[in-house]
Amino acid sequence: MAEIIKTYRQKTKAARFIGKRYTDADRADGNFGSKWNEWFRNGRFNEIEKLIGADLDEINPDGGAYVGLMRDKGGDHNDFEYWIGMFAPEGTPVPAGFEFTDFPEGWLGVCWVYGKEGEVYMKEGECGSALVKEGFIISGEWCFERYACPRFTTPDEKENIILDICFFIE
Repeated sequence: MAEIIKTYRQKTKAARFIGKRYTDADRADGNFGSKWNEWFRNGRFNEIEKLIGADLDEINPDGGAYVGLMRDKGGDHNDFEYWIGMFAPEGTPVPAGFEFTDFPEGWLGVCWVYGKEGEVYMKEGECGSALVKEGFIISGEWCFERYACPRFTTPDEKENIILDICFFIE
């Protein structure tokens, strides 16, 4: 069973998120796994990484991570957005076929969710509650899954990984 093993505050520079936006209509079997597979098959992350062309961790902590960015504006299922992509430096040109959204410099509240890969997803509610309990004030309607290497990509001796779930905070 997955558990939150760490919460902390992290400073971020202004950044441009480059990716593709999906809605609930794009889910397959209740999730966006098929869209992630499509990204890997088509080398979409490579396109963004070539544009950035810098040490990605210098851009922001864990800057080289692939990201599942989410926004729920309330209302019906068409108000939920799930973006797949990466954070890039402010003002990075956006390649054809991609979309973007800009974020100002600020702070993140970060939760590390530890467990088997199939158990760590869809823990945004628990992570938001954990951050509030720690005294953080969540701001805005965005949160994201951050697939940081090697925490997410290299299982430990128990075959567990860590998925970062992040919220913008005051």
